[in-house]
Amino acid sequence: MMPLIARLSPRFSALRAWELATGMSSMALAIALPLAQAVGMGATPLVAAEIGRDAVPLEKVVIFTSGVGYFQHGGEVDGSTTVQLDFQTDEINDLLKSMVVQDLGGGASAPTVSYASRDPITKTLASFAIDLTDDPSIGTLLGRLRGERVELQAASPVTGTILGVEKRLVPTADDRPPVEKEYITVLADDGLRTIALETVTRIRLVDAELQKELEKALAVLASAHDSDKKQVTIRFPGEGRRDVRIGYVQEMPLWKTSYRLVIDEDGKAFLQGWAIVENTTDHDWDGVDLTLVSGRPISFVMDLYQPLYVPRPEVQPEVYASLLPQVYGQDMLASEEEFLARRMARGEPQAEAMLAMDAAGMGGMGGGMGGMPPPSAAAPGVVAGKAMARGRGLSLSEAAAATRSLAEGGDLGELFRYAITEPVTLARQQSAMLPIVSGAAEVEKLAVYDEQVLAKHPLSGVRLKNTTGLNLMQGPLTVFEADAYAGDARIEDLPPESSRLMTYAVELDVEVAPRSEFAPELLTAVKLSKGTLIETRKLTRKKVYDVRNSSDDDVNVLVEHPLEPAWALTAPAKPDETTRDRYRFIVNAKPGEPASLTVAEEQIVHRSFAITNFNDDAIALYIRAEEVSPAVKEALQEVVAKKQAIALLARERQDREREIAAIGEEQTRIRDNMGRIDRNSDLYTRYVQKFDEQETRIEDLREQIAMRMEQEHEAQMALDAYLISIEIE
Repeated sequence: MMPLIARLSPRFSALRAWELATGMSSMALAIALPLAQAVGMGATPLVAAEIGRDAVPLEKVVIFTSGVGYFQHGGEVDGSTTVQLDFQTDEINDLLKSMVVQDLGGGASAPTVSYASRDPITKTLASFAIDLTDDPSIGTLLGRLRGERVELQAASPVTGTILGVEKRLVPTADDRPPVEKEYITVLADDGLRTIALETVTRIRLVDAELQKELEKALAVLASAHDSDKKQVTIRFPGEGRRDVRIGYVQEMPLWKTSYRLVIDEDGKAFLQGWAIVENTTDHDWDGVDLTLVSGRPISFVMDLYQPLYVPRPEVQPEVYASLLPQVYGQDMLASEEEFLARRMARGEPQAEAMLAMDAAGMGGMGGGMGGMPPPSAAAPGVVAGKAMARGRGLSLSEAAAATRSLAEGGDLGELFRYAITEPVTLARQQSAMLPIVSGAAEVEKLAVYDEQVLAKHPLSGVRLKNTTGLNLMQGPLTVFEADAYAGDARIEDLPPESSRLMTYAVELDVEVAPRSEFAPELLTAVKLSKGTLIETRKLTRKKVYDVRNSSDDDVNVLVEHPLEPAWALTAPAKPDETTRDRYRFIVNAKPGEPASLTVAEEQIVHRSFAITNFNDDAIALYIRAEEVSPAVKEALQEVVAKKQAIALLARERQDREREIAAIGEEQTRIRDNMGRIDRNSDLYTRYVQKFDEQETRIEDLREQIAMRMEQEHEAQMALDAYLISIEIE
């Protein structure tokens, strides 16, 4: 059942708005009652519609797994018709972004959509002649109407112009404090009249236009009370009976799947799947065509409902005693038109065509956008673009295709849908479980062991093959064995004829004991290339899984072993299965009999070293290694010989450098002694002679050092050239 459109009398809505807005007591409300009655005289209903939601009932719902749903209303209208739909305030943005309206019978003009503004109510109230923004009392309100003519019904009725409202302290009996009362003063035909407001039983505004302003302000207050609901009105102008459609996208909770797998004692299995759907909208689904899609279209929220105001600077006027004549530049568009007109006057053939294009808004400096026709020439209607250019309206399936195409255009995940064959009826704010899968299934029972999941026991599981012919979307799966609950599992997206492993319990009757075995590195080969020694070593490791079955039946244990790309499997020769990150091996464990699985792997490692960084002892290790080829050994021995020759030259150079240093120290001693003895003595003469011999020796040593340095440099260059030339596998 759909809610009926409420038709409120203006009198009732005005009174209710006044009461809720001002919070007046019953006495104050009684005083305002005549004013509200006066406002209501001759007014039209506040809510009016030719037909409501029932005329275009919801007929189609498509729910996606991206948090949105597509809703399509359809029905038949007669003549110019207005349809009203109610939405939550936070749904309006999606509505403004996605709504598609279609008049299938070709109305007189394009349908139009209108909705209530989201401007703050204070901003809307401030636009009326009577200000109700601050919840004024009846006295304050009448004070704001100074200068307006009113009729006051009191002990002595009076008609006149409001002069003002004042408060007075009125004494009371029994020595009680005075009380404050409000009095209104009006200018009547017979002079000024002051009347206590508490004695007034009816107030009527004489100005009819002012009455309408007050009525509108009260209507705004009344509509603001239900701030969570907004009404959207779609008008279909035209004649005759014809079909119309309305489609839009709204936020929806994800639809989910849940499965049950029943395995009997003979190993036969039955699979049942349910879709969990929630109707979180504010209207019932009555016999709708429901489709569940696993696609993930890109969807976002943009605030199109909130009015946007651009702050503008305030410019103060300036006053000048005298202004000089100003010179202004010409409008560029006018300048362009004059230029083309002059070209046409000179008889240039292109000028006339260009001037015509500019006038049509298709060229020139002030024309349309990219050659598009001006807005006045655009085809009428809400739905525009290429579909209109083809001479037909845009169907809602094409509009929804904009949602689906994102998933269909690439590998964004499994895309499939369940079209519910029977019409779905689901009340608002209710949920339902809809059967989508029911039939026999193929299963293979296994015990799945993964040391990183559980070190001691494998998990009870099955290998499920999808023989339903449908895509199974991911979700929980409850397993029943032998008419008893066995455990829960998870199922991933499963295309038809595909298989998946699922585990649902701990297999306590089976134990697995893993242990690791390592071996030292083995040098397998050495090669030389351009001064670099490249060695190849082999790393090996083993993992042994010892399985013990304490049950009464054979158990196939599927062992999951980590798959690391750097390690190559050597035993067993081939795994039973391979995933992206696991090897899988099946071990048949018989009751009371030990079973074992040994997984052997090896890794080939290549390391590179600069030969010049090796000392002779390190090179000797490779020369003695059996894995090194004779050619490599011979080349390494040559390298050692050349390095030793360079080292010998370096030692000889260093010996001579040390001798020069020693002579320098001796000469320092001689100079000190010569400064203390007589120059004519024999010792002084002997010191001079020895000093001369030392200088001769130093010159000879320096020549030898220079020769050794040159020889050392030549030997090093020869070694470098030899190393660069080496290329031995």
